[in-house]
Amino acid sequence: MTPDEFHAHARAAADAELRLPLARMTGWEISPFEQEGLRVSPLRPPVVPEPPRRGEDPADCGVCGKRDVGLWFTENWRLDRVTGVGVPLALMLYPRDHWDLAELPDELAAELGVLTTHIVRHVQAVPHVARAHVYRLGDGAAHLHLWFFGRPEGQTQMLGSWLPVWDDLLPEYPAGPADADAAAVVDALIASYGGRRTATG
Repeated sequence: MTPDEFHAHARAAADAELRLPLARMTGWEISPFEQEGLRVSPLRPPVVPEPPRRGEDPADCGVCGKRDVGLWFTENWRLDRVTGVGVPLALMLYPRDHWDLAELPDELAAELGVLTTHIVRHVQAVPHVARAHVYRLGDGAAHLHLWFFGRPEGQTQMLGSWLPVWDDLLPEYPAGPADADAAAVVDALIASYGGRRTATG
C-alpha cells in the first residue's frame, strides 16, 4: 500500500476522533497499563518524504564523533553502557565506522551476529538478570546501534515486548551496580571474543 492507502486503511478502523482501538497488547498480563482510562493518540496523516534521521550525513553524525568512547572496543565495534535506565543493565553496540544495518558489508554482518550472541551470553550471566533482550529500531539515528537490555530476574510482569516501556517507567537503576555489571560483561567479552577496554589500549 502507498502511504495514503495505508493511512486510509488504518482510518477505517478508527473512531470519529481518528483513535484506533486499544492494542491487543494492553490486555496482556505483562502490560504496564490498565485498559480503563487508556486512550490511543489520534492518527496523523502520513509525512512524505520522511524527515531525515539524526546523522544521515556522516559529517553530522554525533555517534561518529564518539568513535573512541566506550567500555569495550575492537577494530570494528564499540560497546558502551546506557545510563539513566530502569533495568539492571543496558548496553549499546555501535560499529566504529558509519554504517546502518542494511548497508553493513557481509563480513561485518556476520561478525555482528557472533558478537551479539557473545554479548547476550554475558549479560544473561549477570546475577539477577534473567534474560537479555536485543533491540534495533533505527528511526532516530542513522548510525547503527543495538540495544541490549538485561531483564530483572523474577520480574515476570516485565516479560517480552513491554520491557522497554517498563524500563521507561521504572526509577533509575543505581549506577554503582550497573557499572560493576557492565565491567563484568566487558571482562567476559574480552575473554570469549577479544577486544580491549579502550580504543588505544
